[in-house]
Amino acid sequence: MPNEGEDARLVTSEGHQRKRINPLPISSLKTGLCYDVRMRYHATVDAEDMHPEDPRRIYEIYKALCQAGLVDDPEFTGVKRKGDLMHRIDAREVSKEEAMLVHTPAHWDFLDKTQEADLEELQMLTMEGDSVYFNALSFFCSRLSCGGAIETCKAVMSGQVKNAIAVIRPPGHHAEPDQAMGFCLFNNVCVATKVLQRDFPSCKKVMILDWCGSLGNGTQTAFYDDPSVLYMSIHRYQGGNFYPVGPAGNLDYCGTGAAIGMNVNVPWENGGMGDGDYMFAFQQLIMPIALEFNPDLVIVSAGFDAAAGDALGGCYVTPGGYAHMTHMLMSLAGGKVVVCLEGGYNLQSISNSALAVAKVLMGEPPERMHQGNVASKSAVRVVHQCISYQSRFWRSLRSCAPIHATQLDFPEDVIRSYQSSQLSKKHRMFPLAILRDELSPSFENEVIATPEYYEKDTIVLLVHDPPLVTAQPDPHTNRIALHTAFLVDAGSMIVDWAVEKGFGLIDINIPLEITGDDENVYNATLSTEALCLYIWDNYIEPNDFKNVILMSIGQAQSGLTHLLVHRDCRERVRAIAEFLGENNPIKAVSSNIIDEYLPEWYYNHSLIFVSSEHDVWERTRKTKRKFGDLRRSAEAELVDVVRSAMGQVKEYMDEALAEE
Repeated sequence: MPNEGEDARLVTSEGHQRKRINPLPISSLKTGLCYDVRMRYHATVDAEDMHPEDPRRIYEIYKALCQAGLVDDPEFTGVKRKGDLMHRIDAREVSKEEAMLVHTPAHWDFLDKTQEADLEELQMLTMEGDSVYFNALSFFCSRLSCGGAIETCKAVMSGQVKNAIAVIRPPGHHAEPDQAMGFCLFNNVCVATKVLQRDFPSCKKVMILDWCGSLGNGTQTAFYDDPSVLYMSIHRYQGGNFYPVGPAGNLDYCGTGAAIGMNVNVPWENGGMGDGDYMFAFQQLIMPIALEFNPDLVIVSAGFDAAAGDALGGCYVTPGGYAHMTHMLMSLAGGKVVVCLEGGYNLQSISNSALAVAKVLMGEPPERMHQGNVASKSAVRVVHQCISYQSRFWRSLRSCAPIHATQLDFPEDVIRSYQSSQLSKKHRMFPLAILRDELSPSFENEVIATPEYYEKDTIVLLVHDPPLVTAQPDPHTNRIALHTAFLVDAGSMIVDWAVEKGFGLIDINIPLEITGDDENVYNATLSTEALCLYIWDNYIEPNDFKNVILMSIGQAQSGLTHLLVHRDCRERVRAIAEFLGENNPIKAVSSNIIDEYLPEWYYNHSLIFVSSEHDVWERTRKTKRKFGDLRRSAEAELVDVVRSAMGQVKEYMDEALAEE
């Protein structure tokens, strides 16, 4: 019998021989496996230090592959068969020349010196490093891990195997060109990509899909200006507060120069994301872009810390979820897919997940998922935000804003201008002068006030997000016909009430984005906080108001809590009413030098109405008083939260003012 993948001789009825072409040249090949027990030598120097990046991680995965019958190793199976179902790929040490395709010479030299460092030096390097540890064999193991990734990719690209999985450590995607961090020493996938592009003329375009629970910041840095590499990462972001902390994992980090659009981040807002969320991201965003890019090779940075059971990742992706993602990726690049292990720290979770991935690579259908057809509201929102942002770079996302189009005005600017004009006609409100460094047109009508507000006994400070617009977009072009659009302005109810009561009113609109130079970083939260302090210092505190009422709608709440912490407002603020939608974070006030009892005062002087769909209502523990007096609205949408609560708010304000 001919070997798998080889041609055989076919004897015809006339007795002639001719060469028979293998009808399945790809699927008849084996799946490759790279595993080297020596990579387990990278360990902490303190035996009692149970680090999450445990040497047993690769051992448990390899053992699971053996016990499933995919690898012939008598140590685990107890029997000896004729051959493995998987093709073994030998790891080797990466050369300095190869590593220098991504890393700096100083980085290589730094790791090299750890071989000769004594125990005290290794402990110091571990303590000073950014979530990394070292022993005398760390440099060797990291070279072996990186070289293993290279050889695995070469085996796939050369046609030796149809696809492959590299069970390697230490991981790599956090390693920057000049720094080891996040358990990573060399960036294995980045170096392998550069080597393959150099050595294989047919490997021009590489797609790296990172489904690890955290952003692969090192990979993003390495290819941020490289148009030949598409890097896509699905990770927990939490407003930049999840590791690696900072804004780099947000959706607006999309590449630069000729590579703009080649960096695609899917930044989850919170933990707990499951199969349905990842499937939604894949089907709506990842695969359309991947098919349009049409890569020559797909490399998966396969961290399993988003797997169910992993405490660090805090998500709930099942083995079936990873299997389905792998199955979809196998439709790309003629099936040339390399899966390289990154993170994942629950030994049972990573072994089950890696086994499910390996089976799919070998041709098994993916196993069932847990609620794979149900995406959370948070996931739907994030993915659609990503689609909206990336649509200017990828035709497959049915762009409504081509990259070369001229955008004259942000819709927020137009809406605020209209809103200001209407309030001027209805209540004679006018803009207040705000001295700011920024020159964006978005700030022109940001703060408006009622006439003679400074002569009133009571002033209402209302800070809010921009009003919402609802419309039905065209299903083909994604464009909106204006006659189908409606302005949903929750703040108008508060403005009308304040004017009717004869109060003065200062209305602050906080734009979520501003018109102007894209390179000028704008942060809506910081802008809210700074503006509230500015208004207090220049328009409220100098005047003789007897009563101050603070009100907020949406995430602009952060401006009021910041004001209460940084200014002594207690003597004049009589009541606070705040309204939060399901996606708005709930801000707390903290004790400060001015007033250590501020949280208690805030609780007693506030009513905070929160959407019925907000995550806060799923918590089992009682919310602390520093978050204010939280009330669960019967409504889900923010405008309905405001509408349904206005009667109660009016009574509350009347009672608060009557007490003075």
